[in-house]
Amino acid sequence: MALAFDLQDFLIRARVLKLYRQALRVTRRAPVDARGELRTTIRQEMENSRDCNDRQKIRYLLSEGRERLKRLDEMLDMQGHPE
Repeated sequence: MALAFDLQDFLIRARVLKLYRQALRVTRRAPVDARGELRTTIRQEMENSRDCNDRQKIRYLLSEGRERLKRLDEMLDMQGHPE
């Protein structure tokens, strides 16, 4: 059974997937021994909100996720793990 998505749902889903892919890319810059744990944490955070249908909450979670990803990226830069 296929779920019916309207345009807003489609756009939000695309943003969520984009954030997830960006987060996984950033983990490549982490120290080798920390990458697995980081990826597991990212995956778990996404799974925890998988069933959320409230668009406002999803937008908030996206905003929060982008902020956390930005902080992780900056931390890796400071530790000398460039892109």
